[in-house]
Amino acid sequence: MSAKHKSYRAHGICQTTVLLVNLLMIGMVMWPSFQQQVNPMFPKAFHRGYYAVAAMHALLGTAAEALGLYIIVIVAGTTLLPRGLRFTRWKHWMRVELGLWAIVLLSGVGTYYAWYVAPFA
Repeated sequence: MSAKHKSYRAHGICQTTVLLVNLLMIGMVMWPSFQQQVNPMFPKAFHRGYYAVAAMHALLGTAAEALGLYIIVIVAGTTLLPRGLRFTRWKHWMRVELGLWAIVLLSGVGTYYAWYVAPFA
């Protein structure tokens, strides 16, 4: 079921679950790894691919997670925002979010390659 089939409630539950599980993974795996391996070298070693790709992945991932939380928690899930600050072009913003997540996924693959494949190639 999806939004394409007009199952908005099921779509919202699925997307919220994915977003929260991802937030859990960020907090338990990615953030500690970033703090241990990248943050001590930031920004002096940003020119090295090993650190640059991880920093870019973190920046893009933070933007994607924040936009997802904004869409699902603030705009769709509550009435905290006045109607004038809510967006009405849902399809547009969901496509922006999907595109951003695709870029984050690719940068994650790049991070994996830079950290775990390239040093041994």
